[in-house]
Amino acid sequence: MIRVLLVDDQPLLRSGFRALLDLEDDIEVVAEAGDGMEGLALIRKHLPDVALIDVQMPVLDGIEATRRIAADPSLAGVHVVILTNYGFDEYVFNALRAGAAGFLVKDIVPEDFLHAVRVAARGDALLAPSITRKLINRYVTQPLRTGTGPGLKELTTREREAVVLVARGLSNDQIADQMVISPLTAKTHINRAMAKLRARDRAQLVVLAYESGLVAPCDR
Repeated sequence: MIRVLLVDDQPLLRSGFRALLDLEDDIEVVAEAGDGMEGLALIRKHLPDVALIDVQMPVLDGIEATRRIAADPSLAGVHVVILTNYGFDEYVFNALRAGAAGFLVKDIVPEDFLHAVRVAARGDALLAPSITRKLINRYVTQPLRTGTGPGLKELTTREREAVVLVARGLSNDQIADQMVISPLTAKTHINRAMAKLRARDRAQLVVLAYESGLVAPCDR
């Protein structure tokens, strides 16, 4: 059973998401909150698999709530998915940097919404190639902050190669094809790179790849 917690200051939207999730046999909504501070308290209490958090809320916004979740070792199993009305914007970029696994636009179709919740719960959250391209474009407009970064020197050649391909928006199967390895081995390389770079998920791995200079915008 996938345990989900909803955090959004709009009761009607929360009700809509909850009604959709409650129809699924493998998903349970354990709690819901109307602001980030209340949501953070409930997340610590219920330890959900997935926390769906609105990016803009009173008391404590989604970005700061995400940052606090990412910084708390006891919440390492909580995968944050940011909810937004606006598509990819500065708020979402900052949320990804804070440790969010990904984000959803609120007008997403129900099938894609449910799929995203299940993907996030597995810990295999993958930014769509279109979102990765926007992340890359975000870095094209500013100089790279090159440097080794924590754990970068520890990456093996194959792990570096896998990180580069993740940053280009490839799935595990596509990475396996590129590297001529099995999808399981590709996932192993990615997981080890995430551990060495202290990235919570693939979304943060993409950000770290560009911020560290491991991948440059011209590599896309």
